[in-house]
Amino acid sequence: MLGSLFIAHLYWKFAILPGGLSQWWDGFASNGYPHFVPWYVFSAELAGALLLIPGVYARWVSLYTLPMMLGAAQFWAVRKGFYFTGAGAELPLVWSVLLALQIMLGDGPYRLRASWPAVA
Repeated sequence: MLGSLFIAHLYWKFAILPGGLSQWWDGFASNGYPHFVPWYVFSAELAGALLLIPGVYARWVSLYTLPMMLGAAQFWAVRKGFYFTGAGAELPLVWSVLLALQIMLGDGPYRLRASWPAVA
């Protein structure tokens, strides 16, 4: 499910957002973020989309994407409030909790690559 959400967000950036990826990218500068933030966000979303579904280092990918989601929750909480119906922080907070649960639960029995070797 988490990987599918990342795929949906990437699809939105490339196919639905007016102005596409460049519009999204320029939004970070217009909101005062440092130049490395869109690089991190894009890499985190791409890692989440490509690696979470097949279970490749799922714990590490979840840990890598969690700060991005917490940042998104803070961004929307300050601007729109809590509730998702007003484009608020509700969804990014739930997404953050799901990523934290993935970190705690582990890679899963059907993973392709474990995040770290199993202890015997």
